Amino acid sequence: MRFSLRLNNDLTLPEYAALAQAAEAAGFHQIWVSNDLFLRSGPVILAALAQATRRIQLGSGILNPYTIHPAELAMLAATLDELSGQRFNLGLAAGAGEFLKWIGLVQERPLGLMRATIQAVRGLLRGERVALAGPHLRWTEEAYLRFTPSRVTPIYLGAMGPKMLALAGELADGVLPLLFPPEHFFQVRELLQPGLARRDPALGPLDFAACVWGSLARDREAARRALAEKIAYYGHALGPLILARLGLGRADFRPIEQAMMVERDLEKAVSLVDERMLGIGVVGDPREVAERLAPLVAGGATHLSFGPPLGPDPLEAVKLLGQVMERLA
Repeated sequence: MRFSLRLNNDLTLPEYAALAQAAEAAGFHQIWVSNDLFLRSGPVILAALAQATRRIQLGSGILNPYTIHPAELAMLAATLDELSGQRFNLGLAAGAGEFLKWIGLVQERPLGLMRATIQAVRGLLRGERVALAGPHLRWTEEAYLRFTPSRVTPIYLGAMGPKMLALAGELADGVLPLLFPPEHFFQVRELLQPGLARRDPALGPLDFAACVWGSLARDREAARRALAEKIAYYGHALGPLILARLGLGRADFRPIEQAMMVERDLEKAVSLVDERMLGIGVVGDPREVAERLAPLVAGGATHLSFGPPLGPDPLEAVKLLGQVMERLA
């Protein structure tokens, strides 16, 4: 079993260093940091973590080719890999269309762009002159790195829908699907199969990181509150397929969206998060969380990835997750 930790980019640099060191001490294999708009820069955080840790792998979770050109993604990947001593994994995805609108970007042709981006970044890291064409991408004969990367950085694809999951199975080194709820693992595994059938054996096996939202604390109500805040913030942006799995619709989140985005009333928004919505993630103490995830491990999961909010005290939550890992390993 492999275990990884995912963090939002909304903390201070000293907090990240403490969390990464605690995750390394607890036995986590990877730590991923997001790059959500208008928060702290994910790549800068990862550079700091490269110097604060020694063993744990680091990953961008995720970067997108709409705000960062694939040429710069390759530069960033190679440089962070060099800084970290070949511990960096490049997490890519098309991003969230709702949030890209904040800066006037339209998420056009995401599937084609992600295919072209993976191929271009991998080609550049191999020292090739990239001559690929794709949505929003036009390369010239000058498209090549002027230095030699230490290796071809592993590429993980953040994917949710059937076509993007199939693309991950075909081209990526790993996949980072958010499992809403965690039991969606079994459906995601099936959706990877068409791409795996087309996969080049030279790529090696796909690392399927089963990504769940988790909130751990010895006080269950405190853990519940932390996850409810997360759902209140992101719930309105979830796709219809995710909502349907939970027995919900967009209308269920409109009062929460009104409270969060219009009234700016967090307490009201949190109070509107019900038990169906909480099913999107896992909540409780190490025993409860392990029991909820045990069927995934029994069903073949080999990599569990725990993401925000983690708990009311993230550092304590990392230590509690160490107990979950012991139960599931």
